[in-house]
Amino acid sequence: MDSLVSNEEVATEKKSFEEEKETVCRPTEEDCKEKSSSEEKNGASRMSSQTDSTSRKRNLETDDSPTKYLKLEGNHGDNVARHYNDLKESGLEKRSQSRIFFLRNFNNWMKSVLIGEFLDKVRETKKEDITVLDLGCGKGGDLLKWKKGKIGKLVCTDLADVSIQQCQQRYNDMKSRSRYNEHIFSAEFITADSTKELLTDKYSDPRISFDICSCQFVYHYSFETYEQADMMLRNACERLCPGGYFIGTTPNGFEIVKRLEASDTDSFGNEVYTVMFQKKGEYPLFGCKYDFNLEEVVNVPEFLVYFPLLVEMAKKYQMKLVYKKTFREFFEEKIKNEEHKLLIKRMQALEQYPADENSKLVSENEDDYKHVKERLKNSQSKAPLGTLSKSEWEAASIYLVFAFEKHL
Repeated sequence: MDSLVSNEEVATEKKSFEEEKETVCRPTEEDCKEKSSSEEKNGASRMSSQTDSTSRKRNLETDDSPTKYLKLEGNHGDNVARHYNDLKESGLEKRSQSRIFFLRNFNNWMKSVLIGEFLDKVRETKKEDITVLDLGCGKGGDLLKWKKGKIGKLVCTDLADVSIQQCQQRYNDMKSRSRYNEHIFSAEFITADSTKELLTDKYSDPRISFDICSCQFVYHYSFETYEQADMMLRNACERLCPGGYFIGTTPNGFEIVKRLEASDTDSFGNEVYTVMFQKKGEYPLFGCKYDFNLEEVVNVPEFLVYFPLLVEMAKKYQMKLVYKKTFREFFEEKIKNEEHKLLIKRMQALEQYPADENSKLVSENEDDYKHVKERLKNSQSKAPLGTLSKSEWEAASIYLVFAFEKHL
């Protein structure tokens, strides 16, 4: 492919978080608890982003997804575990025929780049025996990333026992396929609800510490209550070494509210994804539930994350925000790197446009590729180009990447 492009028609954030002219709350722990309790009674709290309508997920890699923290009737944790234990794993052939095949691969590329860059940062001061916590590991979709990163030890944790079993089986298969004398990290597998259970009570080594905690497309499920969000944050950060990193991907609350407020209804989306709220206008700090539906994926309730609040909560665990980018910003920054550009081709994270004679485009809607046609018409670029369909890009651009660093 001659070049790599993203959808230039999707609205970008006009201001960064630091440039927002809205009032940013800076609550203490008690303030958060009091606020959460008050909102559960009257729902009166509103998200600060509502002040400026122009200011400013859910996992899209279904087969390797971390377990979602669903709100179901009865015992919450048991129902969630039962739901995801019953999910069947799709084969490679079926995934390659999916409408969101490239979207899944794109998100996987984003994770690969994020993980790789922060492993490099850790190696600036620690060359060997890097220890990682994969919080919400699902079926082990990131195992190969950790293998490539040559870490020393991995602790995988997830809510669903079947997901953990599949993750462990993938790890065992990876070890059995490894070459003679090839180093493979040691691994530990823990079934636990990290929004309610303290992981330090479950580690085989009670003194273990981590260089990185990776939490991909999961953390927002904890924002049902302050207590759950705080417990998951504690699990992510409590055992990090000084200078260690908490990295992840999560929906961008500002972007979600912006799109909702621009909609004529209580929902927004396209043929690939939909987001539906009970009503507009009131966005409590915790328990702000919305329903997310992705092509070929069961409808999943999620919770809005007000990111400035997460930044404040993280200070309790000596964590400082050191990196935050929307998916669009991250992509445009990292795709300039030739190594990352080769990786995105190798991972088939962008669709070729126009399609060759032996294949067809994932979308039959011509408007989904209008941005590519304009690029070809108005620039020196030559076909074919690499892209996501407009519908897929709108789904991907809901998310952001983040990294916190542990300070003493």
